[in-house]
Amino acid sequence: MTSFDELLDRAQTLVDTGRRTVLGIAGPPASGKTSLAWRIADALGSHAAVVGMDGFHLAQVELARLGRTDRKGAPDTFDAHGYVHLVRRLSEGREPVYAPEFRREIEEPIAGAVPVPPGVRLVITEGNYLLLDSDPWDTLRSLIDEVWYLQPDEDARIARLVTRHRRYGRSLVEAQQRARGSDQRNADLIAPTADRADVLVREMDLPHFAV
Repeated sequence: MTSFDELLDRAQTLVDTGRRTVLGIAGPPASGKTSLAWRIADALGSHAAVVGMDGFHLAQVELARLGRTDRKGAPDTFDAHGYVHLVRRLSEGREPVYAPEFRREIEEPIAGAVPVPPGVRLVITEGNYLLLDSDPWDTLRSLIDEVWYLQPDEDARIARLVTRHRRYGRSLVEAQQRARGSDQRNADLIAPTADRADVLVREMDLPHFAV
């Protein structure tokens, strides 16, 4: 079992370089990426900021125009080029950056919601596709100093995913269909990318992980 303290030590090492560094946390839906990112950032205080890939979801109106509403969360339903450019700016650390944030309660991204000043030492970015090897996602690996891949117990992950969907208004049947349908297709797509990570976290000692 990987302890939180072990991962925090790795993050602290990135902070201690004295320059801007980027830590990526990848994994399938409901693997605990956001929970871990914020727990690390909270422990590091003003030295760290969290920027999620989900801020680059396409808006619902654009998904409808493209006929991709039922596959929201697939790689082509993100502004991938925009995300890559943002990570490049974050890695350089030369200017203030205002990143978008995804709000699950409205299922939409909000622009300019996450400030990242130049003085932040460590930017933690989390999302499904940080290790994907297709264009333009494959550029990310060269921009991120270290990537962790979360791979929790599959039954527990799906149960958390169903709970998440229900929390945001879906019925039990709808939540199960989403978790085992489009969400699972996304999970299957990124599973082979785990071997590109610096750290593989199969089991995590973190209270309330991924709720």
